[in-house]
Amino acid sequence: MSFGFLGIQFGFALQLGNTSRIFQTLDATVESLPIYWLAGPVTGLLIQPVIGYFSDRTWHPKLGRRKPYFLVGAILASIALIVMPNSPVLWISVSMLWIMDASFNVSMEPFRAFVGDVLPSDQRTLGFAMQSFFIGIGAVVASLLPWLFSNWFNISNTAEKGVIPDSVKWSFYIGAVVFLCAVLVTVVFSKEYPPENLEDFKMEKKRTKGARYFFKEVFGGILKMPKTMIQLAFVQFFSWLALFALWIYTTPAITEFIYGSTDTTSVAYNEGADWVNVCFAAYNGVAALAAFLLPVIAKLTSRKITHMIGLLCGAVGLLSVFFVSTP
Repeated sequence: MSFGFLGIQFGFALQLGNTSRIFQTLDATVESLPIYWLAGPVTGLLIQPVIGYFSDRTWHPKLGRRKPYFLVGAILASIALIVMPNSPVLWISVSMLWIMDASFNVSMEPFRAFVGDVLPSDQRTLGFAMQSFFIGIGAVVASLLPWLFSNWFNISNTAEKGVIPDSVKWSFYIGAVVFLCAVLVTVVFSKEYPPENLEDFKMEKKRTKGARYFFKEVFGGILKMPKTMIQLAFVQFFSWLALFALWIYTTPAITEFIYGSTDTTSVAYNEGADWVNVCFAAYNGVAALAAFLLPVIAKLTSRKITHMIGLLCGAVGLLSVFFVSTP
């Protein structure tokens, strides 16, 4: 049931660790990177509520409620993963990022609801734990691929100007296969249960169709948001600011200030970009292990204090980059 998350996170890790590298190789400046990276937050903002709304109102006699979205998202994301590192010009790679991010959201959003749909309440904690497990594995392995291909399999890690190195290309090819196959495992081997009364479901779907009801439900949910969620929204605002700073600027920062190169055809730049992926593998691995400690810390303190500790650790990690001078 949760195996598809391995594939989704595989794609996310490759995207987060290599997008700035690909854009810089295709002549993007550091100052322009945030504009090209807008695909992530914009598609998440637009796609997630739309997919959540429609997947709640879907029932396919063979694929069920969530699986059609898993499958369509996986196919489109896999195509984008193959095309992006072969982009001849910057605008094509940026377009692939938009398609990729939209497809990730199409697959991922219903996956979150899938556990709640299928598992009884006493098994949901285990279900979400399994999701976290597969997310961790996918992120670590995918992040390491460019470095592994270059250092273990002697696949070329440099290329001529405007061309993405083969080590990155093969990482994305593997990512496309893993993404699609992992989602197919969930689609083929997991079972969804139809609504208890299919006729009532169809009547309710008919009653609530249309753009007016969609906007009413989405914006009504925002207006009725509990106070705790509003408070958390402000915290999340600053958290995501920090995360996107990490994802966008780590590659140009490490390659220029640690490895001493801004030339994307050089050995130094590409070794630095590979090392960024190794660092991302480390942070994903630590995050996966730390997830098992969070319930213990929360039990000893509180969920608020646990969240605060996590944010402080993240802040210390980000600040430490300023003082680092060696890989």
